[in-house]
Amino acid sequence: MKLIPFLGFSGNTHEAMAFYAKALGGKVVSEMKYGDMPPSPDMDMEGCGGFTPDADQVAHCQLEVGAAILMAADGPQAEGQTATTINVDVDSVEEAERVFAALAEGGQVQMPLAETFWAKRWGMLVDRYGKPWMVNCMKPMEGGK
Repeated sequence: MKLIPFLGFSGNTHEAMAFYAKALGGKVVSEMKYGDMPPSPDMDMEGCGGFTPDADQVAHCQLEVGAAILMAADGPQAEGQTATTINVDVDSVEEAERVFAALAEGGQVQMPLAETFWAKRWGMLVDRYGKPWMVNCMKPMEGGK
């Protein structure tokens, strides 16, 4: 089983995922726009709150960074919907600092990147697209676990 975060955007999925790929050192491996989708009688947009996408909006996008996957699409945002926080776990302090700085560009730092009791570095931010992130560089657990 894999748990894959899926982010909803309101028309800027392409731009956001390109930004995340650059910030995280990954690659967008697939992107399909609504205009490229084959017609489907089974897809009822009325069931999506009457959402009518533009042909240039992204129906599906997948970013891969090593074994990690992040998916996103442009679509309706439900009233009261909250954003998913994405936790990025890195192996070194240097990588934590690089990723945190890249994601924070144009965003708002909520908790500056710093050492904590569980991490060599940990911090929280909201990126320029309004999505919350945590960056962790964990300390070894007692007993080597």
